[in-house]
Amino acid sequence: MTEMLTSDELLVRALSNQGVRFVFWHPGGANFPYYRALSECADISPVLVRQEVGACHMADGYARTTGQPGVVMLTSGAGAANSITGIANAYMDSVPIIVICGRDSPDIKAKDQFDETDMVGVSRPVVKHSYVVRSATDIPRVVQEAVYVATTGRPGPVVIDIPSSASDSNTRFEYIMPESISLRGYRPAESGHLGQIKKALDAILNSSRPVIYAGGGVVHGDAALELQSFADCMNLPITTSLMGLGAIPGTHELSLGMLGLHGSHEANRAVANSDLILALGARFDDRVTNDPTQFCPQARVIHVDIDPASISKVINADLPVVGPCKQVLARLHELALGQKETSSAENNRFAPWWEQINQWRKESTPQESVVEVSGDSATIRPQEVVRVLHEESGGNAFVTTDVGQHQMFVAQGYTFSTPRRWVTPGGLGTMGFGLPAAIGVQFAHPDATVVCVTGESSFLVNLQELSTCRQYGLPIKVICLNNGTLGMVKQWSVINDGECELSGYRESMPDLVPLVESFGHRALRATTNEELQHALTIAFSDECRFDTVFVDVTIDPSVLVLPMLKRGGTLNETITAARQL
Repeated sequence: MTEMLTSDELLVRALSNQGVRFVFWHPGGANFPYYRALSECADISPVLVRQEVGACHMADGYARTTGQPGVVMLTSGAGAANSITGIANAYMDSVPIIVICGRDSPDIKAKDQFDETDMVGVSRPVVKHSYVVRSATDIPRVVQEAVYVATTGRPGPVVIDIPSSASDSNTRFEYIMPESISLRGYRPAESGHLGQIKKALDAILNSSRPVIYAGGGVVHGDAALELQSFADCMNLPITTSLMGLGAIPGTHELSLGMLGLHGSHEANRAVANSDLILALGARFDDRVTNDPTQFCPQARVIHVDIDPASISKVINADLPVVGPCKQVLARLHELALGQKETSSAENNRFAPWWEQINQWRKESTPQESVVEVSGDSATIRPQEVVRVLHEESGGNAFVTTDVGQHQMFVAQGYTFSTPRRWVTPGGLGTMGFGLPAAIGVQFAHPDATVVCVTGESSFLVNLQELSTCRQYGLPIKVICLNNGTLGMVKQWSVINDGECELSGYRESMPDLVPLVESFGHRALRATTNEELQHALTIAFSDECRFDTVFVDVTIDPSVLVLPMLKRGGTLNETITAARQL
């Protein structure tokens, strides 16, 4: 039987058929007509946000932890423009979100109408694809294609622009969802070339100092199990990028920790001195390579990525493999099991390499990263906050952050044991990401422990979403590392030309505890280590199980994020103490 639906019903039915369960939206004249159909749909819950960029970050957090697309619905003009930072953040980190933008004007060429902007043109540099809906009957197909494009190949954001000419709530149209998808020119790789995979295994077997470098593509591609199985089989050390944390448990014997600017001593040394790098779903950004011309100079590079444009973009790949990390690793493991050389006895070939790596591990002590320019030992060190947080949360929380020192302290100190638990803005470095991303994560995982670790400056960017937390009763725990300054800016000023104080910054900051309380949430303050332990114990207690809890932790502003690579140098050139600056 043919279904006849209005345009708003077509949109909501199409979203429901694609498995969408939440729509993060902000109302306006151009998209409000769709709210009726959303509110009447039993399968989709509309989440009313306080600002459009927050909606995109919520969809982002939802998508990163589920692998399913996060969906945003916006209005035109300023509403659409507000979303660009959130879309760009998702684009940089390869996150599948669908941004549906209503438009009052019937013609895309309309430029001067009130509350309008060219959403497609403005967002074009930071989207994977865009659609302009020409007719209401196109809506089901467009939604289906948008989800497919956003989630396949290298994931990314897709914009759907719906002008008023395609939005008719008074006329009914036939609902037709295509049985299959065929997009000219878009054929994402489904598996790697077998010949290249065989060559990759041969190269690993013929190396003496191999290292696996796992990036965010391993997490996005749900390839963590395949990664660990192959690495265990071959006895290969693994380092990860910031986005790859959780791809292998941080406590696993093969894990060297994070690579790059603030990476572990053993990870950076291993890559710098390796003779073969197996890069998986990684883009070799500058925070990893430092000076690309001096990156792993002795190593052959095998680069596995589903996006052919990413291969050899920064570091030339001696052996490229285009394909999903999950399938490529599974085939590598299968081939390795059939190789006589991969028996446990033969794996001793890497014993000298592991002896060297373990020596670097001994050289990397916890004290090296607890370094200060000058400090008061009575104040709270940020590393201690992360340690207590890990303890109180059981080490299995979903953790979101913003960007800055607090982000790096968490990356270094919170040991992630499973993928998709670490949600952070890696590419764009977006202040204001942490809180709304945590909201999206909490909707995706209502019974899970969700923590947002933030800084006082980042928190202020999107604190209006505390109202969203209140409306929906979200039990998010917000831990604010408050050092009274822009910590990473201060650190770089110390490194480059001596400390530069931000005059008036500290004095003009609000008292965050009563500010958060004004939103109806519980807020605690910690200025000593004893108060820190007490506050976090309360935050994670059964008493606060259903409450949003904010903990304002006054930390020592003189503590630097160390170790740290010397900019423009090699991975062997590491700053481990303030006196080296």
